[in-house]
Amino acid sequence: MSVEATETLLVRGLDDEGPGDVVGAFANEAGIDPDAIGDIGIDGDEVTVEVDAGVAETVVDAMDGGRIGRSAVTVEVLDEATAAVEDYVREYRRLVDLEREAEMERHESEIRSLSGREREEKGRALLEMRGRDEGESIAGYEVKFVKPRGRELPDTEIGVGDLVMLSKRDPRRDDNPTGTVTGVTGHSVTVAFDGEPPGFVFGDGLRIDLYVNDVTYQRMADALERLRDADGALAALRDVIVGVDDPEPSTPAAVESFRDGGLNESQREAARAALGADRFHLIHGPPGTGKTTTAVEVIRQAIDRGESVLATAASNTAVDNVVEFLADRGVEVVRVGHPARVTDQLIEHTLDSRLEENETYRRSRDLREEAFEKLDERDEYTAPSGKWRRGLSDERIRELAAEGRGSRGVPPEKIEEMARWLDLQAEADHLFERSDELEREAVDEVLDAADVVCTTNSTAGSEALSGRTFDTLVLDEATQATEPSCLIPITRARRVVMAGDHRQLPPTVQSERAAREGLRETLFERLADRGGGRSLLETQYRMHAGIQAFPSERFYDGRLTADPSVREHTLAGLGIEAGDLPPDSRPVLDPAAPLVFTDTTGIDAPERQREGSTSRENPREAALVARLARDLLDAGLAPGDLAVISPYDDQVDRIEDLIDRPVEVDTVDGFQGREKEAVLVSLVRSNDRGEVGFLDEPRRFNVSLTRARRKAVVVGDADTVTAAPVYEAFLAAVRERGRAIDLAELDGA
Repeated sequence: MSVEATETLLVRGLDDEGPGDVVGAFANEAGIDPDAIGDIGIDGDEVTVEVDAGVAETVVDAMDGGRIGRSAVTVEVLDEATAAVEDYVREYRRLVDLEREAEMERHESEIRSLSGREREEKGRALLEMRGRDEGESIAGYEVKFVKPRGRELPDTEIGVGDLVMLSKRDPRRDDNPTGTVTGVTGHSVTVAFDGEPPGFVFGDGLRIDLYVNDVTYQRMADALERLRDADGALAALRDVIVGVDDPEPSTPAAVESFRDGGLNESQREAARAALGADRFHLIHGPPGTGKTTTAVEVIRQAIDRGESVLATAASNTAVDNVVEFLADRGVEVVRVGHPARVTDQLIEHTLDSRLEENETYRRSRDLREEAFEKLDERDEYTAPSGKWRRGLSDERIRELAAEGRGSRGVPPEKIEEMARWLDLQAEADHLFERSDELEREAVDEVLDAADVVCTTNSTAGSEALSGRTFDTLVLDEATQATEPSCLIPITRARRVVMAGDHRQLPPTVQSERAAREGLRETLFERLADRGGGRSLLETQYRMHAGIQAFPSERFYDGRLTADPSVREHTLAGLGIEAGDLPPDSRPVLDPAAPLVFTDTTGIDAPERQREGSTSRENPREAALVARLARDLLDAGLAPGDLAVISPYDDQVDRIEDLIDRPVEVDTVDGFQGREKEAVLVSLVRSNDRGEVGFLDEPRRFNVSLTRARRKAVVVGDADTVTAAPVYEAFLAAVRERGRAIDLAELDGA
C-alpha cells in the first residue's frame, strides 16, 4: 500500500467470503491496484478495508450495491459519523445478546426449581400437549401441539416468535429439542424446528416450556438495524442518540388553549417545549408531579395540530394508564396488543375489538371460514403424498386426471382424487391469501381512523405497525425502559417526547454484566446528562411538604413545591388522632409528624440471612414494623391507605406473615409508581461492619420516601445505614426538620 493518506471503507453483507475475495472484487470490479488496499478487518458480515484516499470514492461507486463473491454488499466510506453509528449498533447488539442469554439462564433455573404446573400457572409452560406433524414449510419442520380432546389452552406468555423447548418427562435434559413458535390460537401452538424433530414430539403427554421471549429481543435487533440504515427524520434522531449531534434546546410552541385547564405553569411550559421540539424533548416528572397528565396534554395538542401520534411505555400497566387518561377525555384511541394483557375496562379500545366492528375485517373472516370449508372438503380425498404420489409432480397429476389415466401403479380414480385434493388446496390457499390482504386493509382502516395509537415499546415493532411512521412519539415511563427497548418505537417516529424520572430506579436488567456495561443507563438519562430540551415539573400533588423536603433538595435541586391541596395534609385529615394510638407507638405514628426516622441502633435487632437465600431479613425490626402497621389500622386507618415496603424480599415475606391483615407489603422496587396515605419503610441492614448492600443506591431511597402522601416512617439502624451517604444526609435533615426517635427510649420496643 502507498504512503499517501488513507480512508476506511465499510463493507456489509458478506457471507463466507474472505480478504482475498474483497481484494479480487476491488481490483476486478473497481479497477484499482491491489497495492492501494491496506488492512482488512472482518467482524461477522461486516468488513473494514483501508484504501488510498484517492481511490475510495471509485470503489464506492463501483461496488456499492454490487457483489463480492456470492454476497450482495453495500460499501460506504467509514467517516466519523458512520463509525459512531456502527460502534453504537455493535455495542447495543452485544448488550442485548447478554440480556437474552441471562433470560435463558433464568428460565433454565426456573425450570429446575418450579414444578410444571407452577410454570403453567405463570404462563411459561404448557402441559399435557400432543403433537401433530404439519410437514415442512419455509419456517422449518412444523408441528402443531394441542391439548387432549381439543381443550382450550390456558393463558400463556408463549407467543409467535418465541423460542420454546419440548420435553416428554424431564425438561432438564440437554438433548430436548427447541423450536420457534410460528402460530398460536386459543387451542393450539405451532412450532417450527430446524430439522425433523425426534419422534416423541409427535406423541402425547408433552411439555412446552417458554425458553426465552425472543420476540422483544428480535425487535430490539431490528430497531438497531433500522437505526443504522436510517435516513431523513430518523437519521436526525439517530445522530443525537449516538452522539454525532448534540441535543438541542426546544423553542416553545404557541398554544392557544390548553385542553386540560387544570395544568400548572411548569406542566404548561413542558407541553409548549415538547410541541416545539424538532427531535427530542424530555419531560422530567418527579413523584406526584403529573408526568402522565402532561404527556397526555402533549398528545392532545399534537392531535389538534393534525399530527399522527404513537404513545408507548415499557409495561402494559403504564400503557393502559395512558389509554384510560385519553379515553376519559374523549380521544379516539386504539390500543395495539394482545387483549389478554389489557384490563377489562379498556378492551373496547383494543385493535382486536375495533376490528370486530369493521366490515372489511368481517369479509376477511368470511373468506377464512370458506377456506377452512375447502380444507374440510379436501380431506375427503386422497392426499398426494406417501405411496400414492410416487414421484409425480402436481402438474403431472393434474394432466393424468384430465386424461383419465393412471400411472406407476396408481389407478385413475386415485389420480383424480389427488388432482381434486390439489385443486381444493389451491382454492383454500387463494382464499387464505385474500383473507390476509383484507385483514391488513382492515387494520390500516382502524389505525388510520384513530387519533392516537397506544402500545408497549415492544409491540410498536409488531406487524400491525409495520411500515408506519408517526409525526410524534410520546414515550411514557421512559426511565423504566432500556435504551434498545425505546429504540423500537423511536424508529417509527419523526419527533420524540420522553417522560420519566431518572432520579428514581432504573429498568430491571437481568444480566449483571450488561447492567454494569451500560444497559441499565437509560436513553432518557443519557440525553438529560448531555443537556438539550428538558422540562422539570415542579409542583407535586402527593406529599406533605415535610416529606417532600429531603427528596427535593437531594434529587431535584430544591425545585419541588407542594401544591396547597397537599402541603399540610396529615393523617388527622383521615380521622386519625394521636390519642387513638397506643402510648408506646404514639411518638412514631403521631399524625402531627409527617416524617419520622425510628432508630433501632439501641436495641438488639441484627440482620440475618436465611440459608440458601441471597436476600436479608431482620426479625426484630419486622416485628416492630408489623406492630406499627397494626396500631395504625386499629386507630382507624383503612387497610387500603397503608403500605409497608422494604428493599429485601425476605423481610417483605416476614412482615407480611406478622401483620396478618389485608395490607399491601412489597419491595421498594415493586412499589415504584405507587402511593399510599401512610408508608412504613423497613431498611433491614444492621451490622457492626457498616455493610449496607444495595441500600447504597440513592434512587432506591428516593422511591422509598416518595411513596407516602401524609405519613412516612423509616425504620433502621442509624449506625449501619449512615455508611451510605444518602442516609447520612437524610438523618441530618430529619433531625433538623422532622422527627428522629431513638427506639431504645420507647417502652415495649
